Amino acid sequence: MKKVLFVFNPHSGKAQIKNCLLEIVDTMVKADCEVTIYPTQSQGDAVHMVEEASGDYDIVVCSGGDGTLDEAVTGMMHREKQLPLGYIPAGSTNDFATSLGIPRDMVQAAKTAVTGTGFRCDIGAFNEDYFVYVAAFGLFTEVSYKTSQEWKNMLGHAAYILEGAKRLHDIPSFLMQVEYNNKRVQDEFIFGMISNSTSVGGFKGMTGKDVLLDDGVFEVTLIKKPRNPIELNEIIASLINLVDDTDMVYSFKTSEVKFMARNPIAWTLDGEFGGEHTEVVVRNICKAIEIMT
Repeated sequence: MKKVLFVFNPHSGKAQIKNCLLEIVDTMVKADCEVTIYPTQSQGDAVHMVEEASGDYDIVVCSGGDGTLDEAVTGMMHREKQLPLGYIPAGSTNDFATSLGIPRDMVQAAKTAVTGTGFRCDIGAFNEDYFVYVAAFGLFTEVSYKTSQEWKNMLGHAAYILEGAKRLHDIPSFLMQVEYNNKRVQDEFIFGMISNSTSVGGFKGMTGKDVLLDDGVFEVTLIKKPRNPIELNEIIASLINLVDDTDMVYSFKTSEVKFMARNPIAWTLDGEFGGEHTEVVVRNICKAIEIMT
């Protein structure tokens, strides 16, 4: 028998797991699993549960939105003995699950979690923290840890918000120095995103072309502050039409990138508040976690 620790967020995705929890557990038991169930009680609970799980488990399965997955991965990265991680998506967008081809149906995802094939995917190190598929700062991200649905539709709202900016100085910007691939740039940015996903905010292709989740590099997108309406229109066109041949957007792949700013800047990690920082180093930990697909 496989010993399974099943950690789930009972509130994710309008608490939809309550409608199929018995069927999910039954599916695991029928796959010859002995299941220990733990519903998370508060934010950060999944981190501690996965990190400190003392049972002789063969696999950890988590269910919830991107935040729950982020916590489970963070807990796993803190463990001395890592285990395969199954994921049953229960959020509203589930970008990373889409990238991995994990079924949207929760019962099918449960079967995949305990009978699927392990895939070793990259994980992001963010200073002393971790993220699964996206770290971001700037426009649209402040609401991400206040209203999760806004984060899920972040890039969908992007062009709309910019279109509605009556004055250019209404758009907050951040003067930063960025170092990557032996290059150094200093510019004023309104948005930045480091990602390891084929979609963000439910929008496929937004993170660039030829995205692989186990290649040791991230896709980085940095949007410069527009100085006039023409440049603002360039950015809007880029967001709407997924056009990346504009001088207003830096787009590159890298295994490590460093950000330095004079004033603290708020970041989000997988849609959750990642703190305010003047210096951030993001590193790709290649094939760090085994996820069942």
